[in-house]
Amino acid sequence: MSSAPETGNGAHRGPAPPSGAGHLRRAVFVDRDGTLNVDTHYLAGPEKVELYRGVTEGVSLLRSRGFLVVVITNQSGIARGLYTQSAVEAIHARIQELLRRGGTEVDAFYYCPHAPAEGCACRKPGTELFERAARDLGIDLPSSAMIGDRMLDVEAAEKLHLTSIYVPEAGERPHYPEEQLEAAHRASIIAPSFLEGCQRLLERL
Repeated sequence: MSSAPETGNGAHRGPAPPSGAGHLRRAVFVDRDGTLNVDTHYLAGPEKVELYRGVTEGVSLLRSRGFLVVVITNQSGIARGLYTQSAVEAIHARIQELLRRGGTEVDAFYYCPHAPAEGCACRKPGTELFERAARDLGIDLPSSAMIGDRMLDVEAAEKLHLTSIYVPEAGERPHYPEEQLEAAHRASIIAPSFLEGCQRLLERL
């Protein structure tokens, strides 16, 4: 599946499920910065996108097992004036380009453009974007999962009763070290890398 043009609500949407099929699909929701790609703290342009080793293989593995792969990401840098929605879309296009070189892709991107102080429902650990994706793409939430590097990813998964896979941000200086103990304690699965997180999820099914 390829991502469709952006909607007015901060989402690159994939195609709708087949009409009349009545069949809900499983999905793995995936955080972006610090999970798929190296977190440069307010990544502002596609030229700095660097996927972690094993991400392409992990996405391909999930999709080969029938999962949709849907990115859910907080992008408060838009509200803070650090970059534009167009820049976010260009970053997502670059991620797709890199994944497609390995024969795979993300099914859809959804992002929250708001600052934390705005109190929106779409900023993780809020669940609005997950629920919107479920409606758009015909996703069965109870049989789906979330992979991320933040406590807020684990919290969102808990609210929706998703299997949560916590993959601590790679590198010697993670951006949020204070979250690691709690996230590791509360997550369904802990893994040292995105690919291993995907593998451990599939082993549990």
